[in-house]
Amino acid sequence: MKTSYKNMDICFSIDSIQIHVLSIIFERLTRIIPSHSHGSGCYEIHFIPFGYGKLTANGQDFDLSPNTLYITGPHIEHTQASILSNPMQEYCIYLKIHHTSKRLPSSAIMDIFTSTPFWIGKDTQDVHALLKQLFYELEHRYTGYQNQITMLLSQLLIHIVRNYEYQPIPHDFPSRHNPAESTSVIIEEYFLYEYQSLSLSALAEKLNLSTRQTQRLLVAYYGKTFQQKKAEARMSAAAVFLADKSKSITSVAEDLGYSSIEHFSSSFKSYYHMTPREYRKQFLP
Repeated sequence: MKTSYKNMDICFSIDSIQIHVLSIIFERLTRIIPSHSHGSGCYEIHFIPFGYGKLTANGQDFDLSPNTLYITGPHIEHTQASILSNPMQEYCIYLKIHHTSKRLPSSAIMDIFTSTPFWIGKDTQDVHALLKQLFYELEHRYTGYQNQITMLLSQLLIHIVRNYEYQPIPHDFPSRHNPAESTSVIIEEYFLYEYQSLSLSALAEKLNLSTRQTQRLLVAYYGKTFQQKKAEARMSAAAVFLADKSKSITSVAEDLGYSSIEHFSSSFKSYYHMTPREYRKQFLP
């Protein structure tokens, strides 16, 4: 079950701060979301109305349960997975905030939002009702729906900031250097969702660049080559898959796109300095 609105062109402003919504998604999460982070100015709003899961953000673990709201801002590395016996359902809104060079009056709402790279807690502001209304407008598209959508998104950000004020921010996460801007969304989504069949030429085509330019871009943005990013994406997913003990190591290798369990085990050992079997024994109860 997944409802997805991508490649959107929803732009609105709060106190002269421009906000561009890139995707709005609701799904029942039975897949693993491997470790990833977003570029400068990019934020994900996550709300869990039903079900249970686990979140790891910059190395810290959190339980996800009904009515959990969490926000991941620029350069916060995070991964999440459902508890398969009762998988979570999730709303996820991906937005980018555009800062202008012009001097504008300070925005109480957006100053608080942008200064909070990570927040997690139980929603106290009835965010779920706003999200349900947002999807209703997106689905039916009655007269004036565009205006309704931007008003609902503005209200959502206000309600998130009120959550911040109602509950102290539980953790202060340092940002990790990552200067990627407009192309960061393409790069991040490619490594996040297509780890089974990653290729430099395919990424270059998505970016409308040559393979040499793409390689240079990755090194400039992330300090890593394509092969290093590929290994990072696959091995992050591997660690999450191995946490599910109902999966055999052979099936994990297949899910990751490896041609054989031997190839997967060799790659895993090179990255983690232990075999998949040793990893399960050492780190998993």
